[in-house]
Amino acid sequence: MNDYFIYTIGLIAQLLFSLRLLVQWIFSEKENEVVTPTFFWIVSLIASFLFFIYGYLRNDFAIMLGQFITYYIYIRNLQLQNKWNRLQKGIKIGFINFPLIVLLITFLKGEFNFSQLFNQDFIPIWLLALGIVSQLIFTLRFIIQWIISEKNKFSQLPNTFWVLSIAGSVLILIYSILRKDPILFIGHAFGIIIYSRNLMILKKRN
Repeated sequence: MNDYFIYTIGLIAQLLFSLRLLVQWIFSEKENEVVTPTFFWIVSLIASFLFFIYGYLRNDFAIMLGQFITYYIYIRNLQLQNKWNRLQKGIKIGFINFPLIVLLITFLKGEFNFSQLFNQDFIPIWLLALGIVSQLIFTLRFIIQWIISEKNKFSQLPNTFWVLSIAGSVLILIYSILRKDPILFIGHAFGIIIYSRNLMILKKRN
């Protein structure tokens, strides 16, 4: 498949990820506290949808792993904000089943090959390991965010979320440079600035 097409999908996804952060930051600055607008979760879901496709087309298991886990956490946060049920039934069914449908179709067509995802000729195993560790740390922030939100019965972005965001982004920046992936680099370079500012707002409030 044409590299320009693949990069375009990734770029759109990263722009949406950056847009959600920008809007969240603006809302937080306005309220002088860290807030989580519904827009953040809706755009996160759409961007994750596209980034999952990007990771698959790039044969990048690290990207796919991170997106598959956070995808359903975005949906859960929309449920906690009582916004999920306002979407049309067909849209909800489509979003919920999308990752599973993609995997099922590729299995049925016999196109899915785990060895291709871990192909050492395509990407060194040590670099793949760095990507997976980076994504796991970056993904852990949403797992912790989800656990805390479930405990408190409302969607929120706690202090730990931003700390892990910075740590994960730094590692992913290193990975993106070694992987020569401009899409990952642009998104996370911008993200570190927003993560740091949110952390400052939280500390100021406390």
